[in-house]
Parts: sequence; C-alpha cells; structure tokens
Amino acid sequence: MIIRKMTENDIVAVKEVAEKSWNDTYAGIIPLDVQTKFLHIAYNPDQLKKRMENTHIFVAEIAGKVTGFANFLPVENGVSELAAIYLHPASKGKGIRTALLQKGIKSLGIEKVIVHVEKDNHSGMIFYHAKGFQKESEFENDLFGHTLKIVRMTLKVGGN
Repeated sequence: MIIRKMTENDIVAVKEVAEKSWNDTYAGIIPLDVQTKFLHIAYNPDQLKKRMENTHIFVAEIAGKVTGFANFLPVENGVSELAAIYLHPASKGKGIRTALLQKGIKSLGIEKVIVHVEKDNHSGMIFYHAKGFQKESEFENDLFGHTLKIVRMTLKVGGN
C-alpha cells in the first residue's frame, strides 16, 4: 500500500471511491437521491481540482489502484478538520483508513483533528472511537431536505 498526495490523474478514481463509499455507508441512512445530489456537487472534477489546490488530499493506492482517500482542511494553529476519509467498500478491514489518518497527521504536523460524523454511520463512529476521538457535541444539519444527525469529535495528537 502506498499513501501519497492526490494528483489530477486521480480525480476519476477519487470520485468513484467517494460514490461507492457513500452508497455503501449511507444505505438506509441518507436517501439515494440526496446522496446523488451531494456527490454531484462535492465530487465533480472541477470541485476535486479546487479541493486539491486548497486542501490536503491523500490517496491510498494498492497495486496501482486508488482504494481510498482522506481530505484534510488547511491546518491553523495545529488544528485541521478531516473533511472526508472514504474507502472503496472492497478495501475495508485492511488498515487503509488508519494509514490515511496517520499520514495526514504526520505530514501536516497536526496537533488536533476535528471530524463530523453522521451519528448512524456505525462503522465511522467505531473507527473514530477506536482511534481515540472524543465526542464534543451533537447537532442536526440539513442536506437537501434530509436531516442529518451529526456528531463532532476531536482527537488530540501527541498527548496535548
């Protein structure tokens, strides 16, 4: 497995991973039409180019194929938000999410990571708890008329 910065050549693969991950993770949680609208806006090629220019995206590659990615927002005062960490469903259970999280933390010198997780995303909640993230708050957010139940979690890195 190779973890590296995303390039423009990865745009199609990252878009595919986002779509497959969302459809797998949010089945029964977020209606498919809402997922489709969000993915079309957030993961179209132009938006992915903007994300590459303005944020930090790392991809996981196995045998030359992108199997996952993590998107960290710019670091301010040692703090970054993990905006996305998605895996192709066939790549679960291989330590890829952990490797992506660690790569971002180490490469960017992050002291504290913030993440927002849909409360009913059980695999996401289990992953973040296992990595030491602590719940800070809960709130609701509207996504194209669908109410999301969001949990804000943080991870303090290096015992800070």
